[in-house]
Amino acid sequence: MTSEKRAVASETRLSVVVPAFNEEGRLPTTLDRIAGYIAGQAHLLPAEVVVVDDGSGDATARIAEGFSGPAGLSVRVVRLGRNRGKGAAVRVGLAESRGAWVLVSDADLATPIEELGALFASGAALAVGSRGIKRELIVRRQPLPRDTLGRVFNLALRALGLTSLHDTQCGFKLLEGQLARRLAGELRLDGFAFDVELLARAERYGVTIAEVPVRWYHMESSRVRPLRHGMQMLRDALRIRWWLWTGR
Repeated sequence: MTSEKRAVASETRLSVVVPAFNEEGRLPTTLDRIAGYIAGQAHLLPAEVVVVDDGSGDATARIAEGFSGPAGLSVRVVRLGRNRGKGAAVRVGLAESRGAWVLVSDADLATPIEELGALFASGAALAVGSRGIKRELIVRRQPLPRDTLGRVFNLALRALGLTSLHDTQCGFKLLEGQLARRLAGELRLDGFAFDVELLARAERYGVTIAEVPVRWYHMESSRVRPLRHGMQMLRDALRIRWWLWTGR
């Protein structure tokens, strides 16, 4: 990182990375909620929201560029030339972040932004929002087949020695800024299994990782397709296991 970028990073307390693909319908409300919450938390300012437009075919980027946040909060848009996948969007967002802390949040805010306080309270270098510890915090549950496949995937990750967490896939994670940018330079996966790779590589660094129960709402418009993406994620989990074995 250049000295100029280090100086900027030291001035920005929080970066919120929002990967977005065709989110013109939800993004205005999401940005309003994030901005409203952060504006009320003086200790988080100055802050930024980094919206990574993952090759959207709608007005996602234009809406984000036109958003005017409160004093102390800036919104930046990073455009990917084509749709590359959520993992790629998050990786780019982490690399572009400037904050002392970096929050990764889904564009649908399935985990409310107000849960950020619980992640900070963990005191960990990497705090992972979880639906698996206190399932009573799940306000709106997934359909049973999707929930079952998620649990099976977690069991597969445990069998492969890739995690001891109950939930790796909740899209709400808080990282120390330097860790976030270090991981951005090493992550490879473009698909939905990027969470697993991020956690596995962070664990290899020996940083503290906390799994934090959070409120969560299933969103009907989620783009995850359990069977198709589930097979891709299992394949990618095997790739991660191989990379770790071979020190890549």
